[in-house]
Amino acid sequence: MLPKSAKAMTYSKSSENNLNETETLPLEERMKRKIAEIDMISAQLPAVVIIHNIQQGFSVEYMSERGAELLGFTVEDIRNLGEEYHTKFFNPEDAPDYIAKAKMLLEQNSSDYIISLFQQVRGSEQHPWKWYLTTVKILMWDDEGKPLLTIGLAFPIDPLHHVTSKVSRLLEENNFLRLNYSRFSKLSGREQEILRYIALGKSAAECADELCISATTVETHRRNIKKKLNTSSFFELTQYARAFDLI
Repeated sequence: MLPKSAKAMTYSKSSENNLNETETLPLEERMKRKIAEIDMISAQLPAVVIIHNIQQGFSVEYMSERGAELLGFTVEDIRNLGEEYHTKFFNPEDAPDYIAKAKMLLEQNSSDYIISLFQQVRGSEQHPWKWYLTTVKILMWDDEGKPLLTIGLAFPIDPLHHVTSKVSRLLEENNFLRLNYSRFSKLSGREQEILRYIALGKSAAECADELCISATTVETHRRNIKKKLNTSSFFELTQYARAFDLI
């Protein structure tokens, strides 16, 4: 029998040889091996595993069987969709958020940098949207050090859990904010104050007392606010106040 020190040296030498062998393999072969490593454990993970090829328009390079079953497609079908995958299964309202985060991931270009995002997913238009929390990091780089593959773990959010409704409301507000920022930015500081009072249900007279201005001035501000935001709906005015943290 070999002494422990000899065993350790043998193991270390073997690992070094395997590493050197892997480094000399063509990039395509190294990519296949990396994906095979993930595939070996994916069924044991409590999440859907997705590997995207960054240099092929973020097309799906790999998806665990659990994910393919949830979407109602084979892994091969999903791979063949190419960039269409992103528009076929995901709510387009969420796209600006995860596109911005994906851009940040690539800019950081670090094995330690991780992004997290909420996504609404469905297999077809006949199915309801389901919420997932997805974490993503860079998995592999090409020979020039450019990001090649990302790996994501998508965890389903229990629809009966109270967090789901909170997340849904938060994302709805975020979408509203993004879509209406240009309109809201037209409001002056005083108009934002008046909008806050409107959302709180204050009358023109009450606003006037609070701000030490005339009720006529308040009414003028109200008209201008509705014109700039292109709405006279109390509900929509309240949405603006909530989304932009006025209440």
